[in-house]
Amino acid sequence: MMSEMGMSLPKLPTPHGEKLAALRENSKLPEVDRERVDKARKVYEMWRESCLCVSGTREQVIQALVAQLQQYKRYIDLELIFDSPADWLYRQKGQTKLDNSIIEEFLPILVTSVFGEDLADDIFELGPTTCFSNLRFESSIVELSKGAGAAVKSKDQDFAISRPVFLKTSHHKDFRNATTHETRIAYVAAECKTNLDKTMFQEAAATAQDVKTAVPGAKYFLLCEWLDMTPISTSVTPIDEILLMRRAKRLPSSARKSFSKAADRKANRGTFIEYLDGNPFSSKVFERLLSHIEQVVRADGLDTNKALSDGFF
Repeated sequence: MMSEMGMSLPKLPTPHGEKLAALRENSKLPEVDRERVDKARKVYEMWRESCLCVSGTREQVIQALVAQLQQYKRYIDLELIFDSPADWLYRQKGQTKLDNSIIEEFLPILVTSVFGEDLADDIFELGPTTCFSNLRFESSIVELSKGAGAAVKSKDQDFAISRPVFLKTSHHKDFRNATTHETRIAYVAAECKTNLDKTMFQEAAATAQDVKTAVPGAKYFLLCEWLDMTPISTSVTPIDEILLMRRAKRLPSSARKSFSKAADRKANRGTFIEYLDGNPFSSKVFERLLSHIEQVVRADGLDTNKALSDGFF
């Protein structure tokens, strides 16, 4: 993908495409679903290509991409998973990760479509990755450990704007008996959830703390498709903001129980369609996320003269 000026942009990952390919090779996939998954992979390729061709003003780009996200996600949720004549795809949604991997693939496309030139000609990486969270030294005074016993702790992120970092540690000035470590520094990190409950919220708060301890200026967001908890203020946590992509609650458990078997899903298909179509992805919510990201990727450096004239910085 290239910007208008011909500058190279970060390589866009394909986590959802990889999940679809893995699903097709899964020995547990019912035979009746194999041809349906093959069709889904073709629909995926068309969706991705269509997203990469979007152009226009910022508002037009966001609205067009979110509309395409809505259409493709509806296809996967309804026509591939919900309409399956077998029950395996529906019951294994959490394991196959077809749900949130769509968002993981969509976010880098959205971000580069809006901030392409700001991310060009640099060593930025976008998308799901593993980022630095802590460094500790597993050593003692009675034993000279290789590399000073440095142990780098990393954490998987569903989406991050990051740069690679290489660390080399040793007890010696000439770095003999050293160890090297490769990881990434996250400047923006986000966790993507299909259904957000209180336990997930607490886990995300702990992850946000690790991210911001490692990089104090980093931003951490929690994105969810459906809310499955009572909202809690993020002001008392390291999470910068929770973004409700559909601005809606999860379908009640009483309704979900009627979807467990193929015959029941067929009988209650209208309820599910009304639920999906009545709560589309919100362009305004994605615009809000982009506004937060803009503060990071377009941040101005400190002007010392201005700080002195203003009297604050």
